[in-house]
Amino acid sequence: MDTGIEDKFSLLWQKHFNNVELPITFYYTDEEGHAERVRPGSVPRCLIEALSNVRKGSTLCFDADSIGCPGGRRYTGFAHEVMPNFEYFLSCGIPGRLKGERYKKSPELVKEAMKYSPVFKAPARFIVFKRWDILERSDNPEVVIFFAQPDVLSGLFTLANFDEAEPNGVFAPFGSGCSSIVQYPYLEGRSERSRGVIGMFDISARPFVTKDVLTFSVPMIRFSRMIQNMDESFLITDSWQKVQKRRGQAEY
Repeated sequence: MDTGIEDKFSLLWQKHFNNVELPITFYYTDEEGHAERVRPGSVPRCLIEALSNVRKGSTLCFDADSIGCPGGRRYTGFAHEVMPNFEYFLSCGIPGRLKGERYKKSPELVKEAMKYSPVFKAPARFIVFKRWDILERSDNPEVVIFFAQPDVLSGLFTLANFDEAEPNGVFAPFGSGCSSIVQYPYLEGRSERSRGVIGMFDISARPFVTKDVLTFSVPMIRFSRMIQNMDESFLITDSWQKVQKRRGQAEY
């Protein structure tokens, strides 16, 4: 990690966003030693809940065996299969056998929706999650993830669109909490035009974040442009200062 970029963003974040919660990052690696590997069962089953420790400053390294949730393994690229009767699980369930989450109207609609769901293979053995201010020169973050309240989210959204003509420089795909912060932004980093991803609309994951928080995730290649644009964007205008001043750091 270029420590110059790390320091520059930290200063600009303090200047323009009142130094609210710093983002976390992740990257894939085959190298051991970036962080102690998570032992199976030693952290919460839900990846979103486990990442609350990363938000507080811990560093977590997962492999295919570390993540307890099958969806978490799938959306981090360590597995491709889905659970049996997944189309019923995500919709109406099976009476007496399987409780349905009712996130889709019918099993048939789930099957159709799955055709649009991207699949990718983890490019390395480990995925490492680390908070921005703890990154070291040996780290190579691929995605930056903000857990943000509406005012902060609006700033990130607008900044991501600052140098884009097309109006959808940020999108909000339907999916699990972990797909919105890992799978989708990771794949965006390998697309011709990388976009930001708003997420954490997953009702099952909502209990693991506070009621006023969503996520904004963006590939590092795109985030570098956002950093460079900060001091010439709306962030230096009176309009943003009004938003910035109405909430003090303590309220975040």
